[in-house]
Amino acid sequence: MDQPIWSILWNQTDAVGKSLFISLLMMSCVTWFVIFSKTLATLRLKQQTRRFMLCLWNTPTLEQVKEDVLVHGVQEPYSHLTIQAFAAQSHHHQHVNSNQEQAGTSGEFITRCMRKVIDQEQAKLETGLTVLATIGTVAPFVGLFGTVWGIYHALMTIASRDDSNFANLAGPVGEALIMTALGLAVAIPAVFAYNALVRVNRVYVGQLDTFAHELLTFLTTGQAITQPADRRYKTDKRGTS
Repeated sequence: MDQPIWSILWNQTDAVGKSLFISLLMMSCVTWFVIFSKTLATLRLKQQTRRFMLCLWNTPTLEQVKEDVLVHGVQEPYSHLTIQAFAAQSHHHQHVNSNQEQAGTSGEFITRCMRKVIDQEQAKLETGLTVLATIGTVAPFVGLFGTVWGIYHALMTIASRDDSNFANLAGPVGEALIMTALGLAVAIPAVFAYNALVRVNRVYVGQLDTFAHELLTFLTTGQAITQPADRRYKTDKRGTS
């Protein structure tokens, strides 16, 4: 019975070629694991954010919002930002009289605290993206090295055999071509996923910045802005009811 082409190439290649193939296979597994895990996390994050925003803009008082967050816990960046803003406002009101000059205004103090939270949440969103960027950069070079190694085998075959023919060269040349294809097959999904996730995170952080401005206005003036986000979430709620 004829052996599969993969079995023939695996048996013909040496330890270096096998290690390169295993490395690319591991990179591919890690890439798809990160892609699926980050996609599921992003979808879950959007659902949690949607629920929190519906609760926030339909709650009559800030104290009730604070109680709801404390009861349900911090589940996503928006609730984390909100609870930290409440804590910053409370801390400023308690300690502002002791050091008014260094404490600054309430709005400035809350802004600094919210900026810190946004930076922390952005770092969390970017978890795993470095792996995708690294694989997308390294995988083609690993495949290229496998290509060079396969060509080297082909040349050694020609040099060592007087009766070299295309049949004898098929294994090393096939190994070279397959390693090139594997390197590209691993790198392309990693690069596409990295760019897509970076774009999604950039949009999410931009929306979080906008929400921080709205929340700061809410905390400092006591009046909510009639913002597009407010109308969007209320419209979505009517549409889904």
